[in-house]
Amino acid sequence: MTGLWAGKQSAWAWSIAFLIWFCVFAGQPSAAAPRRHHPKQSADAQGAQINVKQSPVYTTPLQVNVNRVLVNVTVTDPYDRIVTGLDQSNFEVYDDKVKQTILSFSTEDAPISVGMIFDSSGSMSDKIQKSKEAALQFFQTANPQDEFMLINFSERPNLISGFTSRFENLQDRLLFVKSGGRTALLDAIYLGLQEMKKATTNRKALLVISDGGENHSRYTERDIKQMVKESDVEVYAIGIFEPLSSRDRTPEEAAGPSLLSDLANITGGRMFSVEDPDELPDIAEKISIELRNQYVLGYKPSNLVADGRWRRIKVKLNPPRGLPPLQVYARTGYYAPTQ
Repeated sequence: MTGLWAGKQSAWAWSIAFLIWFCVFAGQPSAAAPRRHHPKQSADAQGAQINVKQSPVYTTPLQVNVNRVLVNVTVTDPYDRIVTGLDQSNFEVYDDKVKQTILSFSTEDAPISVGMIFDSSGSMSDKIQKSKEAALQFFQTANPQDEFMLINFSERPNLISGFTSRFENLQDRLLFVKSGGRTALLDAIYLGLQEMKKATTNRKALLVISDGGENHSRYTERDIKQMVKESDVEVYAIGIFEPLSSRDRTPEEAAGPSLLSDLANITGGRMFSVEDPDELPDIAEKISIELRNQYVLGYKPSNLVADGRWRRIKVKLNPPRGLPPLQVYARTGYYAPTQ
């Protein structure tokens, strides 16, 4: 009986051990057997593999410029009044004579950064007071989000103030500017273009108030025109010139109107010629209004070759019926990227 009882105990022990083993390990998959998945899980896994597919590796870089070209456009009527209310369908943009697809169109009064280049040379002595009034008038038509920078120049340019939205500070400093010395106009514009790189808005403009009598700069007209082409800054100018009937000027002063006009035309800005200093404040206000009523056209160039070449821009207008002939002002071109 003892042996039989011992045998039964041994059998029960093995049965209990087998039962414990079965409960613990029977539900586990074999290491050699693949785990089965629900059909939906397989589809999800396959989709995940497709989403993370690795891109091919190119042995040569693609010559692509992903940036859009933005063109500020001003439209005026025969009386030189600003024309608003046009829409995207009224404009066509050509890049090196190839029509482009306009991808963005805006007419909003976006914040702007303006650098003022103020002539305080000796030739401005009888015009400087009215020129200051013009500058103040321009500042007073600003929006709260705008920012301004001020440079005055005679024999050398002087940065009176970097960019600030508190134009009252500029007004106070401008009051103490006195005229005298020769005219380093090109050096002042060079400094202005350098300072414009510190602007915090997307829209940038230089306003030059001068008689254009360049005679004391280290930089040449060619240097400055090249810099203007490479920048994204519009140049506006108020040229203060003697009446034709009483002009007795140096060759440098005689070249002033064409110099300022050329710089403005390259960038899509404008040069306003003034003979009566009393007109200066009104002209300054007109420029301020114009800057805040521009059309901004954006396009991605169809020519994506990064060759660093100058690309000419032409903006054409298809005005609504019934309007008189309109004038369009826009930048003349840009340099393509080099890589």
